[in-house]
Amino acid sequence: MDSVIKKTALHAGHLELGAHMADFGGYEMPLWYTAGARAEHLSVLTAAGMFDTSHMALIRIRGEDSRSLLQGLFSKDLDHCTGPKALPLAPGRCAYGVFCDVSGHVLDDALVYMLEKDHYLIVVNAGMGGIIKEHLSLFSEGEHVAVEDLTDRVGKVDVQGPLAGKILSEVLKDAPALFAAMPYFSFKGDWTLDGSSARCLLKDETPILLSRTGYTGEFGFEIFCAMEDVSRVWSLLSEAGTPLGLTPCGLAARDSLRTGALLPLSHQDIGDWPFVNHPWMFALPFTEGRKSFSKGFLGDEALMAAMETAFHTFAFVGKDLRKVAAGPDTAVWLGQENIGRVLTCVTDMGMGLKDGVVYSITSPDKPEDLVIKGLACGFVRVDRPLAPGIPLVLDDGKRKISVTLTADLRPARTARKALSAMLA
Repeated sequence: MDSVIKKTALHAGHLELGAHMADFGGYEMPLWYTAGARAEHLSVLTAAGMFDTSHMALIRIRGEDSRSLLQGLFSKDLDHCTGPKALPLAPGRCAYGVFCDVSGHVLDDALVYMLEKDHYLIVVNAGMGGIIKEHLSLFSEGEHVAVEDLTDRVGKVDVQGPLAGKILSEVLKDAPALFAAMPYFSFKGDWTLDGSSARCLLKDETPILLSRTGYTGEFGFEIFCAMEDVSRVWSLLSEAGTPLGLTPCGLAARDSLRTGALLPLSHQDIGDWPFVNHPWMFALPFTEGRKSFSKGFLGDEALMAAMETAFHTFAFVGKDLRKVAAGPDTAVWLGQENIGRVLTCVTDMGMGLKDGVVYSITSPDKPEDLVIKGLACGFVRVDRPLAPGIPLVLDDGKRKISVTLTADLRPARTARKALSAMLA
């Protein structure tokens, strides 16, 4: 029997906006709207884009053993993870990491939010709420922990781009106070209003959790609310943001933006293989020198043992906007050797190449005569360590493209910029 495709509470609104819909993670979601994926991608780099992300799954954990449970299962060390000084995770802050099995293979990546003492919120990918809840519950037997799956009970809208702060200022109640101290990977409020977190309200008194995070590499926010409020939240943001160039964006732009920002897609760029030797090693609790971990967690011994033998994942950038299909049948050639496969290949429409240097459409130092048309970029998984600058050829059987390994992708990203600077 075929599974039923779910719809978010904003589904009818997407259709009214002319969205092209497709199945993603068991939900019918917009791939792009009438403006097209290219325009949506560029809007996030130059103004702002708005995404329906209500398909994401949420899990709430409460109880006096909740932190120790997370420390034993989540890859990030919650006692050394916040800010440049690696301070402990505290109320109002969140951290990125993964949940692994005993082999060190990724079950899913996640953001863990600390709402208050002994009270955490976990955001995982679409369709993964039940799986991660089961994983947490398995290891919490006999502990003082309550694990609650909030899937399809929480609405979520992301506003991403340099004007996101100005748009939120138009809809938030007491925006100056909320924005007074809000660094990257911090948040305010709790849409349930049943905790001790500071209240965060829209001007119409709708309670939200406002998070200084996102999946685009650009400055912005993720907004959580009760599912019955999400249509109103979308409308308020649209009304305030349209005069500033706010554009509804679909999954195609989300995919190209996250890739250009060097961010992985779970179950594609990370998955059923050891979570090591990749651009996201910051999600593991290494001590100095990467010879040990600062804590024990499920899969840690397997990961440390795999450091010398596991595949290596690298970012690449092409020479123009032409791309190849990603997947196990797309070969990665180093000279005459087939050394791996393509995990992701997209076109970041905000990137251009001049004299071997990659620029963004927003790069302050880009040459005046550079016309930004987009560059292919993505991730490859290969059977050996390689260095940035190594040329490769990607071949999907229909097209071959020449690419270069790189330590980073789209420059001039704004996600980590001070909020005060983005409001100026």
